Amino acid sequence: MRDFGGIVERTPARTVRPATAREAASAVREAAAHGLEAVPRGLGHSTYGQSLTSGVSVDLSGLAGVHEVGPDRAVVGAGTSWRAVLAATLPLGFTPPVLTDHLDVTVGGTISAGGVGGTSHRYGTQADNVLALDVVVDGEPVACSPDVRPDVFDAVRGGLGRHGVITGATLRLVPAPERVLSCTVRCRDAAALLRVQRETPAEHISGQVKPSEAGWAYEAKAVLYGPGEPPPGTTETEELSYADFADRLRPDVAELVALGEWARPHPWGMVFLPGPAAAAVIEETVAGMTTADLGLSGVILVKALRVGRVPMLAAPADPVLFSVLRTASPGCASVAAMLAANRALLDRAEAVGGVRYAVDSVPPTG
Repeated sequence: MRDFGGIVERTPARTVRPATAREAASAVREAAAHGLEAVPRGLGHSTYGQSLTSGVSVDLSGLAGVHEVGPDRAVVGAGTSWRAVLAATLPLGFTPPVLTDHLDVTVGGTISAGGVGGTSHRYGTQADNVLALDVVVDGEPVACSPDVRPDVFDAVRGGLGRHGVITGATLRLVPAPERVLSCTVRCRDAAALLRVQRETPAEHISGQVKPSEAGWAYEAKAVLYGPGEPPPGTTETEELSYADFADRLRPDVAELVALGEWARPHPWGMVFLPGPAAAAVIEETVAGMTTADLGLSGVILVKALRVGRVPMLAAPADPVLFSVLRTASPGCASVAAMLAANRALLDRAEAVGGVRYAVDSVPPTG
């Protein structure tokens, strides 16, 4: 069995697909009785085996479904995709405040990872917008929230399944806009890109570093959820429905699947950098890269954000998520070379007080 990263392979001793929290608890107890670890698996979108195990794989697809939607919250199973959540909430005029760029990942999976989106500069991570969780801890189903078993609540959000198996979640909702205006802002360098992200009053904002004839080009996307003037320096605008904007990656993913790139190994390097040091690290990293080091469909993302109260992420103050999402395309750098580059990025980040985003692809040392 492999995950999206396509680098690590493990064969589970057993795979279970619980339909209820009690069945999940039973599976965890049985695994423990046989001396096996139990690892939850949503859609397997980890990149270095985080959702794989040689023990018991707990397939959460049987715990999918949106059970309740109200004006400020939705109650869902952990195996529910964010696409399914949005399909249930948007017709009622609501949306989760933070969505991942790719909607075909699960609620339990991204909450276990932290979950960063374009609105994370305003709302924090997805893990910081959870009102309550149902979790299996030590083989028993437990309800937790900021006020009930906060120790469990803090341990499983961003905990990558190490401290419990999330089986259900109560998600915060906010009013959804009908239409948005997406604005492209070209930036001179990483410092200018981060300045645009911090100073532009947009609901959704993100950044990319793209290959160009002159080397690498920096670009911000500022998305306005309603009336407003494009930010200074805007070179392109596009108006579209919120539903289409939220699902903007679907045609790109379909194309990558058709080209075979979606099935290639994805050695991703992802670090949280302290804000004051972020621009220098980003520019030093890309200065030493070629397009072959990134892969044909690789992407470099830059996102200034706030993490909120998610202790397991241990992000530095004023964090910037710097993501070098490599694809080991034919004719490009090897997987081994990409993994080595990810290790170098992590070392560079740690030298200035940064930390890894543990859904990355970095082989352990020692």
